Amino acid sequence: MKQVKEMGIVAVCLLLLGFGICMGVGTFLMYRDGEQEYDTLREYVAVEEPKERKDGETPEENQEETVTVDFEALKKINPEIIAWIRIPDTRIDYPVVQGSDNSEYLSKTFKGYDNTVGTIFVNAYNHADFNDRNTIIYGHYMYNGTMFNELEQYHEKSFWEKYPSFYIYTPDGNVATYQIYSVGVVKDTSEGYTYQFADDAAFASFLEATKASSLYDTGVEVGNDSQIVTLSTCTREGNDDRTIVHGVRVNVQPAGE
Repeated sequence: MKQVKEMGIVAVCLLLLGFGICMGVGTFLMYRDGEQEYDTLREYVAVEEPKERKDGETPEENQEETVTVDFEALKKINPEIIAWIRIPDTRIDYPVVQGSDNSEYLSKTFKGYDNTVGTIFVNAYNHADFNDRNTIIYGHYMYNGTMFNELEQYHEKSFWEKYPSFYIYTPDGNVATYQIYSVGVVKDTSEGYTYQFADDAAFASFLEATKASSLYDTGVEVGNDSQIVTLSTCTREGNDDRTIVHGVRVNVQPAGE
């Protein structure tokens, strides 16, 4: 009887082990497929590298990189594309879509495949032209380092010093530069997710709250005439915690210049 019981325990353990292996393989395959898809989409983005940087020079100080995005070709794959987001020399280099709600692209890739990597997407209730006072962009924190995983590195001021800006390319042929003024770890109910403001006072309160929640002082100035883009992803800390990166628009120019 004891032997039968022990055999039953072994069988259960083997079953659980097999299930764990299958889950691990399944996750690996989803991550791989998602990464391969976004690698193929980058073929529609032409990047002319800047001149070799001098020692200690940051991407912000050497902005000779020229990026051209073939939005017409990308729209044929997914007409809901509204932008391309890029932080040079990092893995954040992705198309940005806007769905009919904020759940559509949580587990659907740019090409429409079911996959936990999802797609980088703009809050469904923002305008697609990035002219709201605060536009929110969401992306998953993937443990293989893809999607918005690298936002976590902004917890360290040294990473911000190296990569102080992100760039958003739009179908009108322009690129907007956003200088990061605040990086925080907040709850998903944080004031930093506000995207509609009753008046200037409400917007001023938002700006003060986002600066107060920052992990460090960036010294970047913001005011009531500012236009903000907020990048958001999950954290390792808990289900309700988010890494939130706020950038203020400092420049808009044709992407080829």
